Amino acid sequence: MLTLKNVYIARDHAPIIAPVSETINAGEVLALMGPSGVGKSSLLAYLSGTLPSGLSGHGEVTLEHLAIQDLPIEKRQLGLLQQSPLLFNHLTVEENLLFAYKSPESRFLRKQAIRSKLEEIGLEGLEHQLPQHLSGGQQARLALLRTILAKPKALLLDEPFSKLDHSLRAEMRELVLDAIQKTQVPTILVTHDQEDADVMATRVYSLRSI
Repeated sequence: MLTLKNVYIARDHAPIIAPVSETINAGEVLALMGPSGVGKSSLLAYLSGTLPSGLSGHGEVTLEHLAIQDLPIEKRQLGLLQQSPLLFNHLTVEENLLFAYKSPESRFLRKQAIRSKLEEIGLEGLEHQLPQHLSGGQQARLALLRTILAKPKALLLDEPFSKLDHSLRAEMRELVLDAIQKTQVPTILVTHDQEDADVMATRVYSLRSI
């Protein structure tokens, strides 16, 4: 489970959001909603360890009963999916996935597993393509697969569907939900879209500014 206890964001030591205390259990999706600029993405940045200078995060964040708020980014075991895919454009599809897929298996077996996963999400035959040659929907699916292959213990979704058209948005919701159900990771979804929350969320939290 992922637990937030009195978590808030401050600017110049002054809180800008009301403290958040929530527990997200395995397989649950908490939709974090609120007006633009209220601090939803900043809250995710604090959880992931990527909060920009000028802001500070406070409160305890525990993942499987381990406090992670002071750990380095790479040790928090969180998967972050954002509006932009943030793929490595100099690496092929397969190389992007190998970068995330850490396993004691041989490189050959990892490549076989990756090609099977690519087929599952409709990207078969594209393993040697560079990301910039893929469509927006293909890039979104690749970013999702890369995130899942890293085997995070929780997922943070920062408006990952906002740049997709309506049909692709529906497709990605289904793929993400399927991944959450299979892996049973606790998930926080930041969104402005009520339909995202209606389709995906176990419950909704309305973030309030101070």
